[in-house]
Amino acid sequence: MIHVTSEIKPLRKVLVHRPGNELLNLTPDTLEQLLFDDIPYLPDAQKEHEEFVNILRENNVEVVFLEDLVADVLKMSEEIREKFIKQFIYEAGIRTPKYKNLVFEYLNSFRDEKELVLKTMEGIQISELDRKKREIEKSLVDLVTEESKFLAEPMPNLYFTRDPFACIGNGVALNKMYSVTRNRETLYGEYVFTYHPDFKVDKYYDRILPHHTEGGDVLNLNEHILAVGISQRTSAEAIDQLAKNIFKDPDCTIDTILAFNIPNSRAFMHLDTVFTQIDHDKFTYHPGIMDTLQVFEIKEGNDPDSDEDLNVKEINDSLENILSFYLDKEIKLIPCAGGDKVSAEREQWNDGSNTLCIAPGVVIVYDRNNMTNQVLKEAGLTVLEMHGAELSRGRGGPRCMSMPLIRED
Repeated sequence: MIHVTSEIKPLRKVLVHRPGNELLNLTPDTLEQLLFDDIPYLPDAQKEHEEFVNILRENNVEVVFLEDLVADVLKMSEEIREKFIKQFIYEAGIRTPKYKNLVFEYLNSFRDEKELVLKTMEGIQISELDRKKREIEKSLVDLVTEESKFLAEPMPNLYFTRDPFACIGNGVALNKMYSVTRNRETLYGEYVFTYHPDFKVDKYYDRILPHHTEGGDVLNLNEHILAVGISQRTSAEAIDQLAKNIFKDPDCTIDTILAFNIPNSRAFMHLDTVFTQIDHDKFTYHPGIMDTLQVFEIKEGNDPDSDEDLNVKEINDSLENILSFYLDKEIKLIPCAGGDKVSAEREQWNDGSNTLCIAPGVVIVYDRNNMTNQVLKEAGLTVLEMHGAELSRGRGGPRCMSMPLIRED
């Protein structure tokens, strides 16, 4: 079951991924390709993530792990397991017949499905394959390729479970992600949302579609209004398609989509890195977006039987007024670091605006953003702080590391 119609209603079930050995396979030469700015220290990153999970559980949130759900699916039948391994090999870009066969044999040798899933996440080096079988017929590829080469690259961004998919109402957007590196992550969501008995739901977007979109750009404002960022990672074309699919579903209550056009930069990669809802009437935001933000209203077109018809108009007003109008209440915007330019840029870089609201006025944040956290406390919020020195090196905060599956009405 999936049910998410808000950013702030009490969180009851959430999906996460514990950082694993995929972080050990980051190197200085692959950081840019794998979308990291530095290499986290895995033992501390895992301790920080465990602290995050404990905070959730202490607040009556059921935590489920992506690796466990995928393992549950693979246990369902040998046919699904074999299909998953072959699809993983194909999407990893392994095309040489010899290595396709060797990697299949290697992955199929894992009899524990969770270990199999974690290995696909971790990455596979040539040196891990059976040397005798590799040397039966040597090719030019074998002679020029180093033992340390990854046949399947690691997926170190997986602990940011917000992005590969987005829960919307009672359905899900299974995303076509911006980079090849991250788009492979959505394979796990494909198997969970297609086969898992608890999570077989309608897809409002699918990873096979051509235009890129990511979950950090999706905010469920209420039962009727969805906010989506036009960003470095989510295209306007994808939002058009998402809107059409949502409006076509007679069981979906969303009738308005607000598209927020935000600056295209690493610091503002998703909408939830520039503003998030933290209470019925409060949002955090980064002051740097205020002069560049464009907002568009998208509604169903005049011909409900048409797959192409949408009504789109630009809204020329302040962010505060726009949110107040659509949410039908006076909204207070709380600036990152209290609005100080230098501090806001620094704390924004460490996800000061990327808060996870687990109940109205109750948020989980990184403790390192002390100025922003103090401002939130002064505004009357309950601020649950966690360590994030290592986790933040991936440029994501508590909201990025969580995919809500169920929120109360």
